[in-house]
Amino acid sequence: MTTPQEIENWIKAGLPCDYIHVDGDGQHFEAIIVSPEFTGKMRIAQHQLVYKVLGDKMDAQIHALSM
Repeated sequence: MTTPQEIENWIKAGLPCDYIHVDGDGQHFEAIIVSPEFTGKMRIAQHQLVYKVLGDKMDAQIHALSM
């Protein structure tokens, strides 16, 4: 089962974060992410950056991620 800490670590490994907190129950997760990479980008572009970092894990290991 995927843990919130694993997701946090995966995101931090691929995206510079000023702040990150991930919470969840093993299937459904909620993340608060503050990154300088988000500056000037629309919310959809911010989400796409996170999805790109997580890659195949979004299909295989993470059922739902709310940001």
